[in-house]
Amino acid sequence: MATLETPPQTKPTLSPSWEMPPEQPDPEVVAMLKELEALDLPGSDGEPMENERERIQIDLSLAALDHGWRARMDFYAGGNMFVYYSIKQAREVLAEIDDAARPKKAFRGPDLFVVLHVDGSYRRQKWVVWEEDGRYPDVIIELLSPKTRAFDLGKKKTLYEQTFGTDEYFCFDYLKPDAIDSLLGWRLDARRGYKPIKPDSRGWLWSEKLGLWLGKWQGTVLRDTTTWLRFYTPEGELVLTLAEAATAARQAAEEQANTATAARQAAERRVEAAESTIEHLQAELARLRGA
Repeated sequence: MATLETPPQTKPTLSPSWEMPPEQPDPEVVAMLKELEALDLPGSDGEPMENERERIQIDLSLAALDHGWRARMDFYAGGNMFVYYSIKQAREVLAEIDDAARPKKAFRGPDLFVVLHVDGSYRRQKWVVWEEDGRYPDVIIELLSPKTRAFDLGKKKTLYEQTFGTDEYFCFDYLKPDAIDSLLGWRLDARRGYKPIKPDSRGWLWSEKLGLWLGKWQGTVLRDTTTWLRFYTPEGELVLTLAEAATAARQAAEEQANTATAARQAAERRVEAAESTIEHLQAELARLRGA
């Protein structure tokens, strides 16, 4: 009797235990990303600043950082530009811009901010947190005025502390710069929130994140003479803008040229005096010989 051969049993192919099936994207996340991509986010609203001095102070601070850190490409410093951190906030900003009569309540951005350890080789028109790997500003500076003081020291301070997690927050009253409390600063404590930064004997505040002092400086910028907020090196040297550095270099060259001219003129006077003495001696010698 013929026997039937039992066909060989095939074992099911199993994926290695470390091989996980591809994860399906969360529909809500996909929808959110599509909405974010569809948002046409402006970088500013085009509205003029409250005071021209505010614009000068922002430009001065950015110019000093740009020149002082000219060899670095690992930071981004922005001013008077929108910072977006959530869809809700972005929607509120867009709604307020579309409707001029709508009250301006949405957060739009700080006066000045610095983000460290990012690609700073190109300029942004706005800072969009979700497009920057979730990076929030490391340092924020707000310029206080009677109109913004309560908001900057209240809701904005809370936002930077609890939502942004910004390590250092500074405020400067640019309209009352010589007041005792015109320069204030806080440093974030992981457990206790913002703690005041104690000023030194000069009234300067040390920024651990920037490695610079923030202090007052009396001077003239664009024909406006007042007390400005400036950056200082750890040694106390003023961080110059490119224009200031060029002016300082020109003045140093002029002083060096003036010193060289004065030295040359002094040498010429010594030569003239020596020649006069020789002539006098020669005349006296001739007189004695003729006597």
